[in-house]
Amino acid sequence: MKRSFDLIVIGAGSGGLAAAKKAASYGASVAIVEGDLVGGTCVIRGCVPKKLLVYGSSLSESISYSPSYGFGFDNLKINSKTLLANVKKEVQRLNELHEEFLLKSNVQLLKGWGEFKNSNCIVVKNRRNGEILNELYGEKILIAVGGRPKRPSIEGAHFGWTSDDMFLLEKFPNKILIVGAGYIACEFACILQGLGVEVTQLIRGQNLLRGFDGELSSALSEAMKTKGIKLRFGENICSIKGKPGELIIRTTSDEKFDSNGLLFATGREPFLEGLRLDQSGVKISNNKITVNNENKTNISNIFAIGDVTNRINLTPIAIDEGRSFADRIYGNINRNVNYDLVPYAVFSQPEIASVGMTEEKAKELIGKDKIKIYRSIFRPLSKSIPKKGSKCILKLVVEKNNNKVLGCHMIGENASEIIQMASISLLLGAKKTDFDNTMALHPTIAEEFVTMR
Repeated sequence: MKRSFDLIVIGAGSGGLAAAKKAASYGASVAIVEGDLVGGTCVIRGCVPKKLLVYGSSLSESISYSPSYGFGFDNLKINSKTLLANVKKEVQRLNELHEEFLLKSNVQLLKGWGEFKNSNCIVVKNRRNGEILNELYGEKILIAVGGRPKRPSIEGAHFGWTSDDMFLLEKFPNKILIVGAGYIACEFACILQGLGVEVTQLIRGQNLLRGFDGELSSALSEAMKTKGIKLRFGENICSIKGKPGELIIRTTSDEKFDSNGLLFATGREPFLEGLRLDQSGVKISNNKITVNNENKTNISNIFAIGDVTNRINLTPIAIDEGRSFADRIYGNINRNVNYDLVPYAVFSQPEIASVGMTEEKAKELIGKDKIKIYRSIFRPLSKSIPKKGSKCILKLVVEKNNNKVLGCHMIGENASEIIQMASISLLLGAKKTDFDNTMALHPTIAEEFVTMR
């Protein structure tokens, strides 16, 4: 079936959905092509199901504190099978909800995998048998297919899971090896440990979370070790043998690990496979689609947003890129995404969240003698009775010359919620005196940001 649209969006993830609905709201005829569930990585196998697992796994720590508050729980049992099943149900519900939103927005959803026939034509295929389901012609085409996990090229790598696979499991293993030092590795290490899994994490370098504030990263390392997670720094896997459920993993230092499962959390890359970009003329560089500040590729009618451009790979970035694209093209509103002061969070246990310059980056760009660091380290009130659990660290990075707050960083309870609001202050150019003059809300963790002296 041949059909024509003002806009064809390839990929119904966060960015693609935002662009499609916004464009349709301006009166454009829009088709969106998706071969998987609607919602993309974030909804199906990323942020949302991961945080549901975080909520589930964090209960074990909360319950361990319960005797201090007068509650007793005996014979506590964790059933990861039940948790995973309930998470899958919620993902399916969200998929159906997103499909309803598309219908209400007058966006045509076409199920199947899209590939370029030329710069104006997308062929939609059934990936299983290659059957052509639709042939679409678009005045403009937006590529929003996102990214996928990377798997290393080592012996037996097929035995390992990626983050995508973790949400498809029926239950978690008793013992797991996690490879990586980033968001996904740390988050899953904490999730699985909280669900009773024996966790060993292998880190190639000497630190967790490259790019985050070093003091906070070190604090997370200590907290994870206290929980019972085994962190092995300076280790690289060289081979994996055995069979599913019974793996023997060797490292370049000739260490041997036995494990029931292995998770590769070693990064992600743009998902370009199957797009047939060669048919469109769109150029790629370093396995990513290169775009200008208006998300336009080298082909004038083809645009790309989100992780496929491999710039700042975060869901809110993809969403705003999608909306700003539609605003410019169909709404006659000339705006671009503001990439300054993007807040970040790692949903480890405890959480880490940051906005602005880290202490290390400020020293590098501005100078050690030109900045001042304010910090507060304390045990939160929720841990004062059980006298267990990690401490909170709150930090402000301030430029001495103008008293401007350059960075705001935190590890501890509700860090992500607190830093989201702090982001507004930094975006408005807040100075340390503005924080000082803000009335504290007591007793809270967040008040420490306005009482630091």
